[in-house]
Amino acid sequence: MSDRSSAGEALACALQEALPVGSLVVVCWRSAYGRLSESFTPGVDAPLRADAGALLERDPPAVGASDDCGGDRIEAAWWLEDGSRAAIVACLPQALPTPLRAAWLAMARRIVAADLSAVRAHARAEALEKSERLQQALYGIADLAGSGLEMTDLLSRIHGVVCGLMYAENFYIVLYDDVADTMRFLYFADRNDPYVADPQRVIRGDEMPTSLTLALLRHGEPLQGSSAALRDLLGVPPDEYHGPDSADWLGVPMRRDERVCGAIVVQNYESAGSYGEEDRALLSFVAQHILTALDRFGAREELERHVAERTYALQLSNRDLQAEIIERQRSERLQRALFRIAELTITSDTLGRFYSQVHDVVSELLYARNFYIALLSDDGDRLQFPYSIDERDMIRESRQLAGGLTEYVIRQGRPLLADRHRIAELNSRGEVRSHGSAAHCWLGVPLYRDDSVVGVIAIQSYSRAISFNARDQELLTFVAHHISIGLARKQAQDRLVTAHGELEQRVASRTRELAHTNAELLAQIGERVRAEQKLTHQALHDALTGLPNRGQLLERLDDAIARARREQRAFAVLFLDLDRFKLVNDSVGHSAGDELLVESSRRIVSTVRSNDTVARLGGDEFAILIENIDGLGVAEDLASRVLRTLGEPCWVAGREVFPSASIGIAMWHPRYRNGIELLRDADAAMYRAKGAGRGRCAVFDEEMREQAMRILDLEADLRRAINGDAFIAYYQPIVRLDDHGLIGHEALLRWRHEKRGLLLPREFIGLGEDSGLIEEADWILYGRVVTELARGGDGYISVNVSPRHFRSGDFADRLLRMIDEAGADPRRLRIEITEVALLDDVPRALRMLRILRNHGVLAQLDDFGTGFSALSYLHRFPIECLKIDQSFVAGLVGESRPESVAVVRAIQALAGTLGIHTIGEGVETEAQRTALRELGCTYGQGYLFGHPGEHIRSAASIAESYRAGLLGSDAVAALADGSGLIELGADEALPAEVDPIGSDRVEAAAAKAASTLIR
Repeated sequence: MSDRSSAGEALACALQEALPVGSLVVVCWRSAYGRLSESFTPGVDAPLRADAGALLERDPPAVGASDDCGGDRIEAAWWLEDGSRAAIVACLPQALPTPLRAAWLAMARRIVAADLSAVRAHARAEALEKSERLQQALYGIADLAGSGLEMTDLLSRIHGVVCGLMYAENFYIVLYDDVADTMRFLYFADRNDPYVADPQRVIRGDEMPTSLTLALLRHGEPLQGSSAALRDLLGVPPDEYHGPDSADWLGVPMRRDERVCGAIVVQNYESAGSYGEEDRALLSFVAQHILTALDRFGAREELERHVAERTYALQLSNRDLQAEIIERQRSERLQRALFRIAELTITSDTLGRFYSQVHDVVSELLYARNFYIALLSDDGDRLQFPYSIDERDMIRESRQLAGGLTEYVIRQGRPLLADRHRIAELNSRGEVRSHGSAAHCWLGVPLYRDDSVVGVIAIQSYSRAISFNARDQELLTFVAHHISIGLARKQAQDRLVTAHGELEQRVASRTRELAHTNAELLAQIGERVRAEQKLTHQALHDALTGLPNRGQLLERLDDAIARARREQRAFAVLFLDLDRFKLVNDSVGHSAGDELLVESSRRIVSTVRSNDTVARLGGDEFAILIENIDGLGVAEDLASRVLRTLGEPCWVAGREVFPSASIGIAMWHPRYRNGIELLRDADAAMYRAKGAGRGRCAVFDEEMREQAMRILDLEADLRRAINGDAFIAYYQPIVRLDDHGLIGHEALLRWRHEKRGLLLPREFIGLGEDSGLIEEADWILYGRVVTELARGGDGYISVNVSPRHFRSGDFADRLLRMIDEAGADPRRLRIEITEVALLDDVPRALRMLRILRNHGVLAQLDDFGTGFSALSYLHRFPIECLKIDQSFVAGLVGESRPESVAVVRAIQALAGTLGIHTIGEGVETEAQRTALRELGCTYGQGYLFGHPGEHIRSAASIAESYRAGLLGSDAVAALADGSGLIELGADEALPAEVDPIGSDRVEAAAAKAASTLIR
């Protein structure tokens, strides 16, 4: 099938002009590569074009002109210089003389040859230009790989380069591990597919069996065509989960050492056949250069990591040298300070000056940024603070004697050096009740007068990096002794000066009283006016930054909405939240946080227009109202300016800080009825930006609205499920590993949804935790388990208790009351807790566990080895058994066997020392069971012994299923529970009480287990 050449009708019309009016001309030619092209004048019919084509196909081609039809037709075919063929047919209204026919034919050959030569030259120029564009694109990719750009910016710019070579608006890059059959979407840009790629997320092949991208990676060769055609070719069924189908889809694999390591895909949703062989070859060429760029980027990151590690090591070495120098200098300062303190007791003219000078001396010897002197009042009932300097508690008010650390030192009459752990211990014993900000380390020594304690001198640190030691305590005790000597002398002098000053004051005040009366009346009137103005300003402005507050912003938003409805002028609201602001407060104090807020507000104001509104909503949240804008682009530009301006470094509390923020944008829409709705949606968009990585902006769209509605619907369903008793218990057996004898069951929570069927906890646990409703669901589960226990039977049933329940003081009483009301045996119930629940509030956890144990309810420690195992605490708690996490059980077979065996062996050693037993979780294969038995584990649970079911299974049923081989690793895929609230198991054969063991055995077991875990 022929196509029209670039000459179009121009060539045939140029030849027609030299013939009589009414002549028809057809010119066709075939290039040396076999491509057929033609040019013909208007009015030419299909038979005439077919004659020209047939003339061209003769071999060898005809030469000359025929005299058919009485000389009214000219036909000729010939070879061109480049090896291509050409043919011409002209149909004339009347015959031409032979000389004219020959002259016209010679002219036609020259014109055709010249025109085709021009076409070939144009094609060569286009090819050269395309080659140059490709070369520039590859240079650009190489330059980007060597730049300092972040990965996201690097891939975005590479996308731009590819767009310059072909249609690539819909473009993504995926990396592939052919050994593990996993992939990561490194970059994803698509105008029809809303999928948001996470470059760090590893996707297994069995998670996306119907993915066309995965089929391309496994196929290993370039693929091009429509999505439907490629699925038919590769045998991949359609699946809307992987995005809409495209009219044309082109993907090429990336290879490293002949192995497929990724792919690049472009697609067109509108035009079929938009990509050809040339595009496929071009994209394959570019793909390898992109892979090279990614390798260079990875090598650069690795180099930067090594440089950072080396720099850190040098910094540590330098710090050690500096510490040695500082220690020597401190010894010299100590000697000088001792003489100065002795001198101050004589030379200081006032007591206040004496306190200040003593503080200066102490500051030279040790960390005394937070320093105060406390004295008992004359009647001994109050505590006064004549001198106090503190970075958190700016003002220390006098107070009645209470249970603070200062009062503790006064009562004991001896120094106290306490870190946060010691302070917590004193609080838990009821000996102290802390006042003010919690210190990381606190040091206080008593002040004496005539062998009686009259006060305390104290220093404290709020940073983990700064602590005090015994030498600091000795130094401060020496200082306190000299302060006591100075106090006796200074206070006597001050009382005399005070009495004389009071007399003079009384005389002067009586003299001035009458003169000031009238002035005070006038001042009160003016003060009242100023107070009213100040109150009005304070009601509408933020006290710290001076910006409009939430109330004033809502008023302006309502006015903007009214104007937008009248004048149809768009506006937008930007909701801004500083990233990691809490880190600043926690690290350098709230005053530094306030300083950062003031600086941030100044920078935000500097980026907006004079008629825009910047408000502080509270905490680290700001909002910007911009009116009379042309569209979303203006709001996004402003957000970018704000982020750039905020991102500039600043100094806060002597530290260089690089602030950043997340911004949400909500554009005006007629559906908004008030400013609160606009702020709500902008706030939602801000959380989307923060979730995408912070330091960026996001625009509120319908997808966010629909997601919010889905969450509301699910929460409503969850409340109805709790009220409708839609939660049920599934039970999984726990057996002995040697003879598969049944010892108990584990209770698992399931939700029987009225529309979606049976739901696992992972589908609703997050929402339940956020809303607090999951506690009620847990109690429904506990009620069903207690009811099952009341029916009788053998073995125990275990349930899980989350840290949230342990924070409730009446949990144990409520659970025991439920058991008692149902008439169940409490000795057949086990509770399973995690290390987080133990360490969250140690005294409360101990009290609850002992109450439950005294009534027969034993406790087990779940997922042991996966958290922050506090081995030194473990012996303090009445734990019945340790449950070995299924990750270690799974690792007993395979490449990770040595590590998993070491961990399990360490857990078994610790359990044996503590006199408790272990249960292996997630046993799915006979090899895992055998390995656990060899390591000393007695009990196990998993799909090898039974899947969770709605009814309690008998021991005979478990043994029969095991023998018949109906369970195991080839059974139905594991139903991951995910709640962390409903797994548990224990051995009923063990005694209800376990004899306590000595702390020396515990410490030895902990050390041995820890060393084994490390190895």
